[in-house]
Amino acid sequence: MAKDPYTVLGVHKSADQDTIRKAYRALAKQYHPDRNPGDKSAEDKFKAASAAFEIVGDKDKRAKYDRGEIDADGNERAFAGRGYGGGAGGPGGFRAGAYGHPGGGQSRTYRSTGGAGFEDISDIFSEMFGGGGARASAPQQGRDVRYRMEVDFLEAARGNRKRVTMPDGRTLDINIPEGLRDGQSLRLRGQGEPGMNGGEPGDVYVDVTVKPHRFFKLEGDTVTLDVPVTLSEAVLGGKITIPTVHGEVSIAVPKSASSGTALRLRGKGLKNSKTGTHGDQIARLRIVLPDKPDEALEEFAKNWDGDREDDPRSKLKL
Repeated sequence: MAKDPYTVLGVHKSADQDTIRKAYRALAKQYHPDRNPGDKSAEDKFKAASAAFEIVGDKDKRAKYDRGEIDADGNERAFAGRGYGGGAGGPGGFRAGAYGHPGGGQSRTYRSTGGAGFEDISDIFSEMFGGGGARASAPQQGRDVRYRMEVDFLEAARGNRKRVTMPDGRTLDINIPEGLRDGQSLRLRGQGEPGMNGGEPGDVYVDVTVKPHRFFKLEGDTVTLDVPVTLSEAVLGGKITIPTVHGEVSIAVPKSASSGTALRLRGKGLKNSKTGTHGDQIARLRIVLPDKPDEALEEFAKNWDGDREDDPRSKLKL
């Protein structure tokens, strides 16, 4: 025997018809089989809500139920005075059992003889599919799926193609474009959930987090790098080799270079996806003294008078 229809719909017995109708529509939309393909529990709840609304959604049947003349299935009780043909299989409304067929497939044909239940299910179809109940079998695109993924700085800067396993166990081949930035999303067309009734599958969106690099920093399209140089390299100048996101290059350190001197490497930054051009890399020199005291260097500094002519802190005076 079916449950009390008021309990099924989650309304009080004194609820007005509008409240009952709203409760039914909410449940029908939530548990409709087209929104829960393969979910037997949802289908059962959808059928129960439809059967309950067939009773209390109709004023006459509700009155008969409240008086005890029919049960929750719409069947006339034994003590009722006369027969009534408005049970679950009789005239008067949407038949919940019309969903599905003996072959096990899903049929979107709903039978009605004009009761209030069909009107409501037709409205629900209109909201779900953009039209009336007759459109229920129209192709529907599958839902999009969103994932998150961490990418190494150099992998994002140079571009790559990699196979990754997502948290839900799904394996995807992802093309990482050159110059990918933190916070960008990658779209994989047709890799989302399958469509229904011949509809196109949804897409996969991968939200990317680019892990910071231990010494490369990014400012727009420009990559910055602090480059340690020895005292002799700073004083005498010369060629040194430094890394870039595209590989190692040789640069010239000018004579008498101070810490903070910036050297620009054209086109060695990140690719701009809109313009197709590359930014630059800025190499900032940092003079680094030996980790351990050097007696020869200390002796040289004691006897060198060159640094006494200029005050390097003169620009800090107020």
